Amino acid sequence: MGDPMGDLMTGPYDTLPAVPEFAVTSADVADGAPLPPPQFAAMSGVAGAEDRSPQLSWSGFPAATRSFVVTMYDPDAPSPSGFWHWAVADIPADATSLDAGAGALGDGELPDGAFHIANDVRATAYVGAAPPPGTGKHRYHIAINALDAPSVRTLGVTPESTPAALGFLTVGHTIARAVLVPWAGE
Repeated sequence: MGDPMGDLMTGPYDTLPAVPEFAVTSADVADGAPLPPPQFAAMSGVAGAEDRSPQLSWSGFPAATRSFVVTMYDPDAPSPSGFWHWAVADIPADATSLDAGAGALGDGELPDGAFHIANDVRATAYVGAAPPPGTGKHRYHIAINALDAPSVRTLGVTPESTPAALGFLTVGHTIARAVLVPWAGE
């Protein structure tokens, strides 16, 4: 790692301990491509915006995986702390996908045992992109973290935790990661 005050960090996982990568695909979003309208916030004014979480599928994760955490984070939000759009914990190790819309309010569309952690608008759901005008291009890091812990609750994470606390408490238990980075904005 270079001088932390030198070049800007290219992504939120760059300063974390390196872990192996595995594959993630989506029928809705693509790495390096514009975010489609359904994944925008309904209040964004974008035609077709639905606050609908994208479909995700993953494979090639370590056999030692005991559970997964899925998050969507915008490090480019005009805030010193970025913006957490979505956080799901305790996805069972035998789950290899989430359907489009699994981020609906509450936990009914999630695999058994999985639960939402309130995002930065404190909703236990997916909230779509809404980059403010004039704030440039925003990158939306959709990450699937494979954990060596069967439940984040054993690490002190509850549905009332914040996504930042989820990340802090699970970083030492992340054994692999898959990331897609669509974008939106100017």
